[in-house]
Amino acid sequence: MGYRMAVVGATGAVGREILKTLAERTFPVDRMVALASGRSAGQQVSFGDDQVLTVQSLDSFDFKGTDLALFSPGAAISAVHAPRAAAAGCVVIDNTSQFRMDPDVPLVVPEVNPQALARFKKRRIIANPNCSTIQMVVALKPLHDLARVKRVVVSTYQAVSGAGREAMDELWSQTRGVYVNETPPSEQFTKQIAFNCIPHIDNFLGDGSTREEKKMAEETRKILGPDIAVMATCVRVPVFIGHAEAVHVEFEEPITEQQAWEALREAPGVIVLDRREDGGYATPAEIAGEDSVYVSRLRRDLTVPHGLAFWCVCDNLRKGAALNAVQIAEELVAQGLLAA
Repeated sequence: MGYRMAVVGATGAVGREILKTLAERTFPVDRMVALASGRSAGQQVSFGDDQVLTVQSLDSFDFKGTDLALFSPGAAISAVHAPRAAAAGCVVIDNTSQFRMDPDVPLVVPEVNPQALARFKKRRIIANPNCSTIQMVVALKPLHDLARVKRVVVSTYQAVSGAGREAMDELWSQTRGVYVNETPPSEQFTKQIAFNCIPHIDNFLGDGSTREEKKMAEETRKILGPDIAVMATCVRVPVFIGHAEAVHVEFEEPITEQQAWEALREAPGVIVLDRREDGGYATPAEIAGEDSVYVSRLRRDLTVPHGLAFWCVCDNLRKGAALNAVQIAEELVAQGLLAA
């Protein structure tokens, strides 16, 4: 028995990855519809090895009779169309920032808080966290279960694919242009991204932080616990795919490196690649296309009581977006919460 499904934002990088991931994981689909803006209607996208979908206009699509829709069209579009889909009886998994902090919408990472799905029926909308939050909480969860996280200081090194296909094109064109002394102007970023790092993702807020940094703090607290303090600095780097994070954690209770290693090795969705030698760690270039969060450079942080530090990397289009959404759908099925 399969489900009648729609992918919203199907022509974008995440939307295409959602279609690819659903097919790879053989999610039970009876009917799949690809939706996007009116200007994208008529384009074609692949679903699996042998199915090509013609993109339909989101504005005119009737969600009645659709069991499940995975949204990744941008927050403003989700704000209009996700409630419309839910009102038609469709369950929505939304990958934008629109509903993440809504108290009536569960914010879910299946390896971390699958129990939160029980609350989705009030709005029929489930939120997918920010990509940088997802990989951090997947790594933090087994440690939090051991010793309770008190405070997190994190610096992110985020790939341009997190800003969309046009951002990837800008990195490519600027990199090529540097070699012929014809660097194109910056349109997707505030400064040149090629051969550079930009400590600015999303809009600035009054306290000097950015919205991306605020998202990491608020979402971590909603997922793991309301008393956790989070200080984030989010940086865009000239990498196409794969976010990296340097994470410093202060725990409420003692925790040893050995305990942390063992907990991480047993944790779902985590691969520990940590040899204290040249090359004994994971980098974004190596994990593109992978589903897991890779943890390396685990060590004591002697600057705080009960402190640990680690490095983690993750494919931001896979686990950071598409895969997490598909895993939410799988968990709905496993818990008997999605009727076909």
